[in-house]
Amino acid sequence: MVDEATDETMRKKPAPGRTRSNDPAAMRARVLDAAAEAFQSHGYHSTSTHDIMRAAGVTGGALHHHFPTKKALALAVIRERVARAVEQTWIEPIRSANTAAQGILGVLEQIADGLEDRNVVLGCPLGNLATELSLAAPDFRDAIQDVFAHWRRTIAQKLRADQAAGILPKLDADAFATFVVASYSGSIALSKAEQAADPLRICARQLAAAMQTQARRSGRRRSNRGERTRAS
Repeated sequence: MVDEATDETMRKKPAPGRTRSNDPAAMRARVLDAAAEAFQSHGYHSTSTHDIMRAAGVTGGALHHHFPTKKALALAVIRERVARAVEQTWIEPIRSANTAAQGILGVLEQIADGLEDRNVVLGCPLGNLATELSLAAPDFRDAIQDVFAHWRRTIAQKLRADQAAGILPKLDADAFATFVVASYSGSIALSKAEQAADPLRICARQLAAAMQTQARRSGRRRSNRGERTRAS
């Protein structure tokens, strides 16, 4: 349910600890950051607009000027904060890696190390909101699907580049990309339930084994083609 109720006194003047700002963009960014952190820590439904106002240090009027409803705020969080997190954590490392396997396994290792350093597992921001909001409204589902689609598409593109370079065989890149994202999403959910990085590390080892098997098959095929060429 969208939480739109706001105390009128909060709309008129800042509460103690709040400051007025002449920078609307900075205020909007502060609200988004506060909402993203609250949704990740407590969930969308357990977070009220009052919680976000207090965390961001803004009035009700300022909040509703930028985000008329809690739903509008959540959609902006998905598109501007969660999507950016996926971009920085997954998309950029995959694109810059020498191979898909190097990128995927490097990301998983980095995430697992981070979980152990923080000693708390909050889960994947996208996965958490997907579980909570995908059935709440079509707008939520569409926004979440867009982020997942971009994530899978980037992995598939890297896999196709590896295929073109002869590193991987002619596997279904789209299907394998879905397998990678689904494997990570499931393992991070298990890590959250267990409050341990072990499920994520197990997932990384199994994905590594699967990709090594595919690479070996590709190597054998190249070797067989070379032998047939020499024989002819």
